[in-house]
Amino acid sequence: MQQQKQVHYSDYLQLDKILNAQTLESDLLQQHAHDEMLFIVIHQAYELWFKQLLFEIDSVAVIMQKPAVNDNSPELQTVVHRLNRVVTILKVLVHQIDIMETMTPMDFLDFRDMLRPASGFQSWQFKLVEAKLGLKYQQRHGQEYYISQLRQQQIDLIRQAEKERSFIELLNAWLERMPFFEEEENWKNYKSVAGLPPTPSNGGGATSSEIFWVDYRYIYASGLAEAEQNNIQFFDGMFADESASPERQLSPKACRAALFIMLYRGYPILQLPFQLLNGLLEIDEQLSTWRYRHMSMVQRMIGTRIGTGGSTGRDYLKGALDKHYIFAEISRLTSFLIERRKLPVLSHEMENRLGFVG
Repeated sequence: MQQQKQVHYSDYLQLDKILNAQTLESDLLQQHAHDEMLFIVIHQAYELWFKQLLFEIDSVAVIMQKPAVNDNSPELQTVVHRLNRVVTILKVLVHQIDIMETMTPMDFLDFRDMLRPASGFQSWQFKLVEAKLGLKYQQRHGQEYYISQLRQQQIDLIRQAEKERSFIELLNAWLERMPFFEEEENWKNYKSVAGLPPTPSNGGGATSSEIFWVDYRYIYASGLAEAEQNNIQFFDGMFADESASPERQLSPKACRAALFIMLYRGYPILQLPFQLLNGLLEIDEQLSTWRYRHMSMVQRMIGTRIGTGGSTGRDYLKGALDKHYIFAEISRLTSFLIERRKLPVLSHEMENRLGFVG
């Protein structure tokens, strides 16, 4: 048996490399700018966290790629746990801006022009995070130059990620596999709240799960205020329109499954799926918060001047903030929720399937 070697803290963390990786441009030019050290350390920390985000996203993608993921399994628990870690890391990225903002605009001007054309816009790892989560090229703000300042090797990595199945595509496939709607046994004793025709087993023409959605649409429509009547068209577009749209990343079938999870999340088997969906909304929220804080910081630091990499500075960041929502379709589902007291009552068989009764 081979004896395990002794590991030293400094060697394990390769601190000699890390702690000697801060070279100040202002010192090289013999114009020392004190806050450049902070600027470098903050951005190095960002890139390390981006690396960890990619590590977590890749690991959950491996699980979600499996032909079947049990909705009440350790695997799904792992996915939820690691997505929650992604959320926590993103919160740290937001809070790092608090440290950055201890640097005043005049402090930044001491070394800003020495950085050209280097820019945070050249962070290929962050673009890779966005691509792996599901931000498509056609959804990007500033398409004409979003990879223009990257090195070819970095461009190749991003292009490859865009060709692979993103997390939101894996999510769509997972939601479409939700078994409860296809299992007619779960619906045989479902009672329509709108007095709809009987199910095929009783000589009717629609499945009971289809009748459930007709019921739900009826209840939803009856609760809309006069100014909200157009929402029923949005409802049909979200849950019934099967025509392909380049803007959509979740199919109507996946959207119906996601809404069902939100509505009946109190049932044991739907708790983990709900936490997964909620985690994705948190990721979008934290990414949005990070972009907003970044935009506000840039406005504070350089006003209306262009970025060191040649971007439009605040205007670019504002465009990305408004457009770069990856899980927007999940967020829109909240427009179609109804009160718990109005929810269609599930059959005993469905409740048993969802783990609520024995």
